Amino acid sequence: MTGTVKQQRQQRHGAGGPLRRVQIGNALSAFGSGFTMPYMFVYVDQVRGLGSVAAGTVFTVFALAALAVLPLTGRGIDRYGPRPVLLAGTALAATGAFAFGHATTTAALLVSSFLFGGGITTCQPALATMIVRCSTTATRAHAFALQFTLVNLGMGLGALVGGQIVDVADPASLTRLFTIEAATLVGLALITGTARMPAAPLTLVQQKTDGPQGLRALVADRAMLRLCALAGLIFFTCYGQFESGVAAFATDTVGTAPSTLGFAIGANALTIVVLQMFMVRLTARRRRTTAMAAAGLVWLGAWTMALVAGLIRTETMAATIAIVSIYALFGVGESLLAPTMAPIVADLAPTRLLGTYNAGFALVKQIAIAVGPAVGVLLVGSGTWPLYLAAMAGCTLLIVALALRLRPHLTPEQDNAAPAVVVHAIPVRELQTAA
Repeated sequence: MTGTVKQQRQQRHGAGGPLRRVQIGNALSAFGSGFTMPYMFVYVDQVRGLGSVAAGTVFTVFALAALAVLPLTGRGIDRYGPRPVLLAGTALAATGAFAFGHATTTAALLVSSFLFGGGITTCQPALATMIVRCSTTATRAHAFALQFTLVNLGMGLGALVGGQIVDVADPASLTRLFTIEAATLVGLALITGTARMPAAPLTLVQQKTDGPQGLRALVADRAMLRLCALAGLIFFTCYGQFESGVAAFATDTVGTAPSTLGFAIGANALTIVVLQMFMVRLTARRRRTTAMAAAGLVWLGAWTMALVAGLIRTETMAATIAIVSIYALFGVGESLLAPTMAPIVADLAPTRLLGTYNAGFALVKQIAIAVGPAVGVLLVGSGTWPLYLAAMAGCTLLIVALALRLRPHLTPEQDNAAPAVVVHAIPVRELQTAA
């Protein structure tokens, strides 16, 4: 027996209703994040007047919260399922966001930032696990790409609207933004946290449960370790700079106004929305490692535009165009990564450890995003922005090299190099991986 007719249909096509609720909840919470994330640096540095060092520390604490919550998150998902973990994460994040908007001292901002970051971090592997549970091997890349599109559309719209509301001279305007973020997190809990996940498919043979457990199993997986090293560099170079290093470079070095920064982030989201489904079709016919290497080359162009913006910063219009181009090129690279990295994690993960693998991947992401702002803000704030741009350009070249070196460690199926084969019997691979 392979399960009920409903379960077999879910294996072929995915669970449409629950998946839609996951995607809608993602988009709603992203809309709230768009209000706040681009303006956290400005909020701490200028609105509360605590300086760029305090702002960088807040970003670092926000990301380092992952070290405390993610080991527990992975075990919780594997033991209790993704829904209870998601509900706990949204409650923690909503509390942190609301407190952040009302904090006035460095200590209060650090505590609320830890709660905020810990909650957001807890939600990420839970949502990724829900998408895997609601999709199939054939539909998974499209599901993750659609999630990425909706998240960026929500963040872009939030950034555009938030940029018009932000008033550095009016702290209450920022308080309203963080309150809205807390409300959208509650919306995520109500819409997605109550979605019923499809039942796990029945199998002919009891899955093997001996061998390493938890994070030890992940550490013993050499292919996963190489993917995590590549992902860490990707998150450090792009996402770790997106809302901190590049934002600080744009506002402090180039002199970009906060409202213009919001427009640039909106351009990033628009680029992703326009290109994402095209990139899904493009990457469906190519190796995933090739797509990740191509993203590195695109980001090299983004850092080149940053150099142009720094050199012509006295020419306001031209420098503004260059700043917007940075974020647009980031979007092109991100749209290449959305259908590739998360599906590889799902293909590598044993079914019993899907939550652990997603949590481990999220842990790497958060560590990179913690280190990224510290490095970016430090180099830009000290006036050594040419060194900052050179370091980021070097990292993008290393991304290309690591992506290509990952290829021999993946199976053709994991690298999307083998044609899909329809098999009516349960293959051995179904008993070994999350796919």
